[in-house]
Amino acid sequence: MSSRTVIACLLGLMVAGCDKQSPAPEQANNSSTGEVSSGEVTGGEVASSAPEAPKAAGAVDRAHKGEAAPSLGFTTLDGKSMTLADFRGKPVLMNLWATWCGPCVAEMPTLAVTADRLKGKVAVIAVAQDDAAKVKPFLAGRKLDALPIYLDPKLSLSVHYKANLPTTILYGADGKEVWRVTGGFDWAGAEAQKLLAETA
Repeated sequence: MSSRTVIACLLGLMVAGCDKQSPAPEQANNSSTGEVSSGEVTGGEVASSAPEAPKAAGAVDRAHKGEAAPSLGFTTLDGKSMTLADFRGKPVLMNLWATWCGPCVAEMPTLAVTADRLKGKVAVIAVAQDDAAKVKPFLAGRKLDALPIYLDPKLSLSVHYKANLPTTILYGADGKEVWRVTGGFDWAGAEAQKLLAETA
């Protein structure tokens, strides 16, 4: 067998092992076609200019229940440093998202509704895994004023959680994790309300 044949076979095996459902931001720009399947995200523009609301519920994971919130930092849109400890004393629903992530964009209006409904009871925050240059234009014209937006352009939180986007994590008032949801979710729906009742 020639060395070219061996290399071709190895490359084929490497490509077959890639996770095409959850491309990393740096991989997503390498798409050779413009087609995007359901639930798949790209590194460029969202596939649809008017994304549909999330249909299926994300997976609820309780394997990390009781773990303390990390002390990793993120910033406000104007550059002020924050950590989850700044919210201690009330439950926090933290959503990790990105402007290039279709399911993230689709669920954001439902997060905004929930943030408004739970104002003063639960801090609902969305931490973009993007920088301000991408997030600020994205927010322009969108009705998300009730949803506090933060920035984590170094991806420290998504790397810490080994998270596919979107990932949403509920912390109790004590700073301990209650559950996390991976994937698009209707945060204004009945199932979300049942889950959020666990903050009491």
